[in-house]
Amino acid sequence: MPFDSEAQVPPVREPMFKAPWPALALCVVIIGGYALQGAVGGDAVIARYAFSPIDLQDGRWPLLFTALFLHGSWPHALMNGAFALAFATPLARFFGLRLRDGAAFAVFYLACGALANVGYAVLHAGEHGLLVGASGAVSGLMGAASRLIAGRGAVGPILSRPVLGMGGAWLAINLLIALFGFAPGAGDATVAWEAHVAGFIAGVLLLGPFAAALRRR
Repeated sequence: MPFDSEAQVPPVREPMFKAPWPALALCVVIIGGYALQGAVGGDAVIARYAFSPIDLQDGRWPLLFTALFLHGSWPHALMNGAFALAFATPLARFFGLRLRDGAAFAVFYLACGALANVGYAVLHAGEHGLLVGASGAVSGLMGAASRLIAGRGAVGPILSRPVLGMGGAWLAINLLIALFGFAPGAGDATVAWEAHVAGFIAGVLLLGPFAAALRRR
């Protein structure tokens, strides 16, 4: 009796999620963080852990980071989670999937977010308006991803077509947000478009040093 290899070999099951674990973990942290925020006291949490430009003058630097884990609404958190998953996936694969690599990815994400908030604070020095959300950090992932696109999986040049194209498009979108004061998922909240632009620039510039530290090319 002839052996039917196709009948005997079980089909290969495709994984439900193909994104690397650091990207999935980030998405869970963003969305789960907002659920936790609501469970432990919503507005009180924002009042205590959100960032405002005046905090830089008063030495409250940790708020640069804590604000990244807070969001103003479910649409805000879900949108940031979705974009984070999309742009974190190529970057996490580039960094690697070991625990050490995941930690480096987390540091990169936090650094982009903190610099995005600093950029906003510089342009709004002394103001008391509260800033929350992962958008600046996610913009940093976008900037880094644009360099990976330029390098076809490696660190491409800063002045490349993908970086300039994605950067220009992101700048144009944010200028429209600034002009019309509206963005999907923002509701009645003011959109900190300046943090988006600063985060993108941070991601573009930081990828090279991080890649060198991790001995990636």
